[in-house]
Amino acid sequence: MKLRVLLLPLLVAAVGLTVVPLAAPQTKATTVTVTAKEFKFVLSTKTAKAGAITFKVTNKGKIAHDFKIAGKKTPLLQPGKSTTLKVTLKKGSWPYKCTVDAHAAAGMKGTFKAI
Repeated sequence: MKLRVLLLPLLVAAVGLTVVPLAAPQTKATTVTVTAKEFKFVLSTKTAKAGAITFKVTNKGKIAHDFKIAGKKTPLLQPGKSTTLKVTLKKGSWPYKCTVDAHAAAGMKGTFKAI
């Protein structure tokens, strides 16, 4: 009888440990700050871990710009305006650019690397 009394709490604890699911690790999205000016982008980093990435784009130029990467694009940003663009990037190199006429050709382009 004493043995059962001692084993019962151990059995309950063991069953409880096997039933409780382990929490999945939370992955935090990386935020990259992008400043648009005539005629360039300045990124806070040009590399980040592959996965969810939020680009916070601010137009500090004097004319409208946008930011396109991985098939997604911000709206046209007027001077002084900001927006965010959320993308999920696999490992690799990802070209980005401003899609306004001739802005990419003038230098508003680059490559972001997901590692």
